[in-house]
Amino acid sequence: VVGLLLPNQTLASTVFWQWLNQSHNACVNYANRNATKPSPTSKFIQGYLGAVISAVSIAVGLNVLVQRANKFTPATRLLIQRFVPFPAVASANICNVVLMRHTELEEGIDVLDNNGNIVGSSRIAAKHALLETALTRVVLPMPILVLPPIIMSILEKTSLLRSRPRMILPVQSLVCLAAFGLALPLAISLFPQMSEVST
Repeated sequence: VVGLLLPNQTLASTVFWQWLNQSHNACVNYANRNATKPSPTSKFIQGYLGAVISAVSIAVGLNVLVQRANKFTPATRLLIQRFVPFPAVASANICNVVLMRHTELEEGIDVLDNNGNIVGSSRIAAKHALLETALTRVVLPMPILVLPPIIMSILEKTSLLRSRPRMILPVQSLVCLAAFGLALPLAISLFPQMSEVST
């Protein structure tokens, strides 16, 4: 996250940080999938490539648009560039979830009764689960990628950080850590651990 939010990113650094973030997200999505039915490795690779390509394409495209926007002052351009990671990560997270767990939509997931007994397999329940997961993956990066740029644009104007520019990266890391501590429980608490669907 700190790498995604670094100012004055080059094309190579934008690609690298988006790739690293989506590689992490792909592993998280794979590890937290509904594992009641086997998922082929090809689906994992397909989801991974789709997420990385979408994240990198959106981030690079938005950065190019910002660079070509001549009507913005350099300070405004820098501030806008700091917000570029959020739409790239949010849209890639949706692609990542859907592509990584596409098998669930085709085959369904196991559904349980009140006693925890498997009563069948449901594609409707799978669609419901993927929708909730995708929404969670959009909400999760919101505070992490939106709050730090706002906070850092204020903190960088303070005399402490102006006189000690080497402190910017550690301070940004702490701000990102605090935002992540806020965002993770918030995103996870959006939906219950076990959801209900009508029969």
